[in-house]
Amino acid sequence: MARRQKRNGPKPQAAIEYNFTVFFEPAVEGGYVVTCPALPGLVTEGDTLPEARRMARDAIRAYLESLRKDGEPIPDDPRLNSEPVKEKIKVAIPA
Repeated sequence: MARRQKRNGPKPQAAIEYNFTVFFEPAVEGGYVVTCPALPGLVTEGDTLPEARRMARDAIRAYLESLRKDGEPIPDDPRLNSEPVKEKIKVAIPA
């Protein structure tokens, strides 16, 4: 009969998942600059889109952990229920 070993130490805590809208803008020098409007001041970058996504996850995680450590509330993302609008607008100025 097999016996289960008891693990000593704390049980792993359940993770809470959050969703945030991020923007990936092509950088002039290459790669992407990432911002998250719901988290003021959060900016990161990556040389490729997959790297920029990883960097965004890491930056958001660190931002949220910092808020929690400081006793601040984690903000909601008001953009989750709507899609961003992207348009090009032509403007003319007198010569």
